[in-house]
Amino acid sequence: MIQEVIVDAYGESEQTVAFYVMFEDNLAMPFKTEVLGVEVTVERIDLTGDEQIVAICCRGKARQRVPILDLPLPSPPPEGADWIAAFRRWAGGER
Repeated sequence: MIQEVIVDAYGESEQTVAFYVMFEDNLAMPFKTEVLGVEVTVERIDLTGDEQIVAICCRGKARQRVPILDLPLPSPPPEGADWIAAFRRWAGGER
């Protein structure tokens, strides 16, 4: 999966953006998960100005950005969560 994403992306910046696009295209949202023991809804995925991929989590009117690398996934995970697993492998150095 990693090679499928980064085949035409050169450098870490382009590769991160390529993963972001895969999340946008394949990750079923919204979905519920727990962050620090509190149920939240992941509304969308965003790319920050410093090129971090974050999940926009909400609970009521409160919103919080959680790095996708730190986001706990529910069981069962949402459709497309395998792309998050691939990104975590890539970010962990399995490039």
